[in-house]
Amino acid sequence: MKRHKRAPESPLPQIAGIDPVRLRLPGDPQGLWPDLGSWLTARYAGTRGADSMAALLAAGRVLGAGGRVLHARDPYEPGSYLWFHRDMPAEPPVPFAIRVVHRDEHLLVVDKPHFLATTPRGSHVFQTALARLRAALDLPELSPAHRLDRLTAGLVLFSIRPEDRGAYQGLFQERLIRKEYEALAPVDPRLELPRTVRSHIEKLRGVIAAVEVPGAPPNAETVVELVESRGDVGRYRLIPHTGRTHQLRVHMNALGLPILGDPVYPRVSDPAPDDYRRPLQLLARVLEFTDPVTGAAHRFESGRTLRAWQDPAAWEAGDDGDDRDGEDTAGASGA
Repeated sequence: MKRHKRAPESPLPQIAGIDPVRLRLPGDPQGLWPDLGSWLTARYAGTRGADSMAALLAAGRVLGAGGRVLHARDPYEPGSYLWFHRDMPAEPPVPFAIRVVHRDEHLLVVDKPHFLATTPRGSHVFQTALARLRAALDLPELSPAHRLDRLTAGLVLFSIRPEDRGAYQGLFQERLIRKEYEALAPVDPRLELPRTVRSHIEKLRGVIAAVEVPGAPPNAETVVELVESRGDVGRYRLIPHTGRTHQLRVHMNALGLPILGDPVYPRVSDPAPDDYRRPLQLLARVLEFTDPVTGAAHRFESGRTLRAWQDPAAWEAGDDGDDRDGEDTAGASGA
């Protein structure tokens, strides 16, 4: 088996917890690219990155191995690497704190607020849990073991050391971790609960809402249990046995119980990025597993309370909660 050489160390540091972009130049058996500039022009042709890439080159902000400044006229060298930091548009700050639940030399578990993405994606880059935690806790090699939707609050598990990353990600890939969620949704007295919901869910790239495919083999399974109710609102325990995108939201909507505050199910709306008035009432409440690195038995529980249950009047009035302007916390408590 042919092995690729390990990439050289990046000559650029992280900026606010974000790694530089790294590109490896592919082979050029037909001699299409006489210089670096011609390859970059071809790679970014027709994209918004074409002009910005040219500007980065002209400004001396594209570096090769060892920190050498690269120029458009430099010879094309297949197999070599280059690094740069993109110029990113300003992001509205997400004014809610991340709470650290547990930290040891291998593992970090945090309680993520609503509206904060787990990892950089699309327009959310610096305002993500990964970037903020790397910067706040001085953990540049921190990486997520799984991903929680931006609109969902609750527990997220991160690996501190690169050599442990695969073991913690394997907990989720091999379904060796018990996950429990809490959701607020309407109550339907005609619906028999608890029940196990199974369906085939597909999420197409570029399409906001996932869909269930009738007749296809099930690839998503969720246990739905009504814990208690207040009037026409219920507090539900959701236990997913799989991890499809939007699975819990899709399954609750399919039961006729769309989760309160959901801007996608049953209808797609388009709230402003900084509209924090009515967060999705979905919380990753519990993570329970045996640590694959240390062998310790862990059970972590979120300390958050869903707003529409804690203070229904504030929820109806669009009060965005009590975490605003908090700082990401560096303290921790044991399992």
